[in-house]
Amino acid sequence: MATRLPLSLRAYRCATVALEPVAPLALRRRARRGKENPLRLSERLGHASRQRPDGTLIWIHGASVGECLSVLPLIDALLATPGRNILVTSGTVTSAELMAERLPKGAFHQFAVVDTPSAVAHFLDHWRPNIGLFVDSEIWPNTLVAASQRGVRLAIVNGRMSERSFAGWQRAKSMAASLLSLFEFALAQDAETADRLKALGARNVEITGNLKADVPSLPADPNALDALRRAIGDRPIFLATNTHPGEDEFVLAVHDRLRRAFPSLLTIIVPRHAQRGADIARSAGSRAHALRSQDILPNAQTEIYVADTMGELGLFYRLAPFAFVGKSLGAQGGQNPLEPARLGVAVVAGPYTDNFRETYDAIFAAQGRGRVESADALETLAAQLLNDPAQARALGQKAQDAASGLSGALEHTRAAVEAMLAHART
Repeated sequence: MATRLPLSLRAYRCATVALEPVAPLALRRRARRGKENPLRLSERLGHASRQRPDGTLIWIHGASVGECLSVLPLIDALLATPGRNILVTSGTVTSAELMAERLPKGAFHQFAVVDTPSAVAHFLDHWRPNIGLFVDSEIWPNTLVAASQRGVRLAIVNGRMSERSFAGWQRAKSMAASLLSLFEFALAQDAETADRLKALGARNVEITGNLKADVPSLPADPNALDALRRAIGDRPIFLATNTHPGEDEFVLAVHDRLRRAFPSLLTIIVPRHAQRGADIARSAGSRAHALRSQDILPNAQTEIYVADTMGELGLFYRLAPFAFVGKSLGAQGGQNPLEPARLGVAVVAGPYTDNFRETYDAIFAAQGRGRVESADALETLAAQLLNDPAQARALGQKAQDAASGLSGALEHTRAAVEAMLAHART
């Protein structure tokens, strides 16, 4: 097979062989910056921290939190058959921590290996997966080639490819075609992704919808929720979630404008990355603020409450009738709007929602509004919803109905994977 690899893939392999000696050093540096778990660095180099279980092993790989969470219902469905185990790999510390909390019995997490030939070989020699499911569009050349050479059947599930990624792969079409041809099938979230995968050489591409539409609603600790509700009382809430750098200042400016009409307003900011809490607190300046990471509840004087903790987003969606969803003001594509919608929370977002284009379009069409192009537009819409909580609740119900209408990807995906397993090597 190696002789059939295009020059670009052979060059990539040579480059990663040369980089192998520096991989441990790079990982230790990342660990010092909090980007790696220092106690599990060996997993990144392919050295497993546990034994392979007996029986069929299904390997599912997702880049980070969103991808891993999206496949939880699929994991439950696949584990319904006795004799199976599921290995979930991902590359971020946050996703590893969440998977430790959320994975059911029979499934376990390991960090994804760096894409060097020796690390990949260690990983595959130990785990010997029967099939490999790659979530979204995670494409690691050495990993895919080596897995295919070992007889691991591969597929893309919940596939998504942004315009930017597509443009990048178009500059390496021969490599893309060689790698995508290793997947037996590709299940795409939407028509745009399906077209892009086909154009790059993927086989058996099918549109199944987004698995995230079948993910259960975000959980919330009832005691923590009750404590927050008692602390907030009947104050109006302006909720901004999944914010990225640059968006917090935008939200704070809108907060200042809204406070003129709603003097008791509490603005809650839930950053996408919890470690940014201190930065947001500095941006808040003289505004009275509190950090949830310091075990502080908002009081009557708190204007800005920074929810810089992990795994608590479900709490805050249960407090507010509408939410501004971040990563949508810059050209970054937006975060998942199904999380608020499934809880009956009206969705508001900026102009950049390409990461979930069809989902946002369906929710905004149902709501009849929700997309804002400027601070003025956000202030206007937020003021309307704060003035009329019944209207906000009605929009939230429409968002929830739209989210329910997008479900169905789970059954399509499960059926395709079951057919794959029936023919996998044992």
